Amino acid sequence: MHAHPRFAGRVDYAAGLQPRPGLSHVLFDFDGTLSLIRQGWPDVMVPMFAEIIPAIPGETEEQRRQLAFEDIMRLNGKQTIYQMIQLAERVKERGGTPGEPLEYKHEYLRRLEARIQHRVAGIRNGSIPRDELTVFGTRALLEALTARGLALYLASGTDEQFVKAEAEALGLTGYFKGHIYGAQDDYRKFSKKMVIDRILAENRIPGQSLLAFGDGYVEIENTKQVGGFAVAVASDEAHNGSGNFDEWKHQRLMGVGADLCIPDYRELDPLLQTLFP
Repeated sequence: MHAHPRFAGRVDYAAGLQPRPGLSHVLFDFDGTLSLIRQGWPDVMVPMFAEIIPAIPGETEEQRRQLAFEDIMRLNGKQTIYQMIQLAERVKERGGTPGEPLEYKHEYLRRLEARIQHRVAGIRNGSIPRDELTVFGTRALLEALTARGLALYLASGTDEQFVKAEAEALGLTGYFKGHIYGAQDDYRKFSKKMVIDRILAENRIPGQSLLAFGDGYVEIENTKQVGGFAVAVASDEAHNGSGNFDEWKHQRLMGVGADLCIPDYRELDPLLQTLFP
């Protein structure tokens, strides 16, 4: 763990981290990066996978859950359908007859909805404060970036209609000025890479001007591929505001080339000084 003189709490950064003048456009992931409405989604997806994947002789349920967890998290940040395609492949390779990935996705969403519906209802009726279900410090960060004149974009592997509805419920829509993108029924029509390419092309900016925040490897990797600056948010979703890393995210995201890793946005001033020296 590198220490950074400006930060009091936990932070990690790539060796040789250099200030990046000229950052002008910012891409955010949604779930786990800004929103906690879907916190605990692996607790829904992992058991479902373990239930559907055929057991092999001598394998414990715990081993099957671990296999499912690795498959799921390797694809975290991509559209949900890719995790379901992976599930179908596991069923097939073990001699089972897989269902359609889209059917698996609908079943997962049905189970997830049962877990999270009270959260959305609570935000809407005011019984749950909005900031309880956003990563600690989210609103202050979005305000600060907007005040600096940066253009903000949101791209999520969650279906677009849910992303838009949940961003609206959390009061985040206005920061993105119509630039909210999510998974499509025809999954080939959307990817975070496509959104990045579009940002660069439409605004005629080099990749070096792109800043991204995310808790999944996809947005970190895609940002680094175009030469952008990637901030990994290793958010401890179950203990929002703890200031601690989710160690699995921390190791995975630094491993795919993140420039900087933070647990949340509590240390806004040091973060902004690092990004905009």
